Amino acid sequence: MSDKIEKGKAGEDLAARFLLEKGYQILARNYRFKRSEIDIIAQKDNCLVFVEVKWRSTDAFGYPEEFVNEKKAAKILEGADQYIYEANWNGNIRFDIVAIRQINGQTEVVQIEDAFY
Repeated sequence: MSDKIEKGKAGEDLAARFLLEKGYQILARNYRFKRSEIDIIAQKDNCLVFVEVKWRSTDAFGYPEEFVNEKKAAKILEGADQYIYEANWNGNIRFDIVAIRQINGQTEVVQIEDAFY
């Protein structure tokens, strides 16, 4: 497994634990539909939350959340539409980013609610 894949999985594991500690239920991880992948699908109360996880070890090129561009958001929306259909979901939905910064041995995890759409 490549270093990038291992770091991505570690970031998603950290984000999932972070969400669980905040009272979310994890419904799916790495949900795929066509060319879309949603890192985490979670639920809290009557809200279905589609979560993109971004991890960076340097701020030299920007903060993690800045790497979710319109193209990425559109792909997440496409996958979310399919998941909502499959699950026959009729409640609220939200698109969040969990941004992880690991710099100089310090790890910071931030959830950005309603990050897009």
